[in-house]
Amino acid sequence: MSDHILLSYAFDGAGGAKVLDNEEASKAAADEQIAWVHLDANHPDTKVWLDSEISYLDPFIAEALLAEETSPRMTQIGDGALIILRGVNLNEDAKPEDMVSIRMWVDSHRIISVRKRKLRAVRDIEEKLRAGHGPKNAAEFVCMLTASMFNRFEPVLTTLDDATDTIEEEVLEDASTNQRERIVGVRKQAIVFRRYMAPQRDAIMQMHGSELSWLTDKSRRHLQESYSRVKRYVDDLDAIRERAQIVKDELANILADRLNKNMYVLSVIAAIFLPLGFLTGLLGINIGGIPGSENENAFLLFSGGLIVLVVAQVVIFKKLKWF
Repeated sequence: MSDHILLSYAFDGAGGAKVLDNEEASKAAADEQIAWVHLDANHPDTKVWLDSEISYLDPFIAEALLAEETSPRMTQIGDGALIILRGVNLNEDAKPEDMVSIRMWVDSHRIISVRKRKLRAVRDIEEKLRAGHGPKNAAEFVCMLTASMFNRFEPVLTTLDDATDTIEEEVLEDASTNQRERIVGVRKQAIVFRRYMAPQRDAIMQMHGSELSWLTDKSRRHLQESYSRVKRYVDDLDAIRERAQIVKDELANILADRLNKNMYVLSVIAAIFLPLGFLTGLLGINIGGIPGSENENAFLLFSGGLIVLVVAQVVIFKKLKWF
């Protein structure tokens, strides 16, 4: 099999599939037998293969399959559908929110999918086919793929929700500035996830309501279930985003209150020592006529007077409810 063809299977209609070589894959793409060809968008031969093997399709399809930037959507063209979805990025050293796209052309007898990065949901379908429990037709393929993608998104969403709960508890117990960066990171993740999941929800609803002849009543029920799940995910992401903003605001208020309290204490201390500093500065000038300069008990008397002054200030401040 060529490097640009990553996977190629002919479905047997019973949940299994036959592996196809390069020539068989090209032939299967044009035959009436249901077949799946999975291509690498990064390989230069992929465009050549698409231009030569599916030239009977609208050129718009090949361009969409190889586009640099994609957003989840579903476009019906005749009795086929251009479907672009995104799954959570579980590749090594990758950020989950950097979601991986899969672009597909699906009709009654062919499935042509293209990817730029690995998507584990594709491997799930391959494993099911090899075990004889895979999709029997194009409709089941789409349903299984979307279900697998959403199954892998569930733990990521749970982790994000748990992180929000943890930070919220920490803020209420002992707020600190390092929590601000963490809660901002959680909110950013929720925003990025939602940016792809919301149009994905709309794409699945469009697919469910489409007039594609190869979508059976059973597959439409599965798509309805997938729609309900992704709708719940979007709602959960909205809730996480709003909670993260509330936690961030609460953290900012707690830190601001703590700072104001510290500044208030410092202001009170400064107010208490202001007259003491004035008096000691006044009596510290090195000129004649300073009271008590000839009295050996003057220092003790002056210190006692300062203590009395501090006590008087504290009493006055308490009566004024300054602290």
